[in-house]
Amino acid sequence: MTSALPPAPEFGAALPFEAAPDVLRFLALRRSTPAVTLAEPAPNGSQLADLLRIAARAPDHGKLAPWRFVILEGADKAAFAARLDALAQSRGDATLAAKLAKLKIPPMAVAVISSPRPGAIPEWEQILSAGVVCTNLLYAALAMGFGANWITDWYSYDADATAVLGVREGERVAGFVLIGTAREAPLERERPDLDPLVRRWTP
Repeated sequence: MTSALPPAPEFGAALPFEAAPDVLRFLALRRSTPAVTLAEPAPNGSQLADLLRIAARAPDHGKLAPWRFVILEGADKAAFAARLDALAQSRGDATLAAKLAKLKIPPMAVAVISSPRPGAIPEWEQILSAGVVCTNLLYAALAMGFGANWITDWYSYDADATAVLGVREGERVAGFVLIGTAREAPLERERPDLDPLVRRWTP
């Protein structure tokens, strides 16, 4: 399958710099899709490759790529969720098991793993870069016409759960981006009042 994106530019190539009102409109109306409303189909192989390519075009001080992706879909995703379910059941906590619904229902999940590299670039900046990767992936999936939601939950932070995912020492789960086809339009939610959140610095 061919990509719907323009060819990747060569290193050092001059890139277009122009207004993009359609992008502004998309951002102004963007809304995550509730995870439990996501159904088949999920992105196909070519579409997923495009989504990951866009996700990786994140600000990245030092060009370290301090993040990686784990794709969960089909039987493998079901097996992963079953391992987490067994872990929750072993702890006798029904709440933990119930929270897995958001992961189980969507046909695809992309885990973004923050993998800071030692060196001159502060770890905090590298963690922020992983967050932008999640944002890019979420927005790209929505712009492609899929429903998508970026979540974390107990299995993003629990050491036994992250071990099932294959998270290594020094890594953390930045988020699971859940992707599928929305069965219903998401409803607008309350947005913050910006007045108390914005000020101009003055000496």
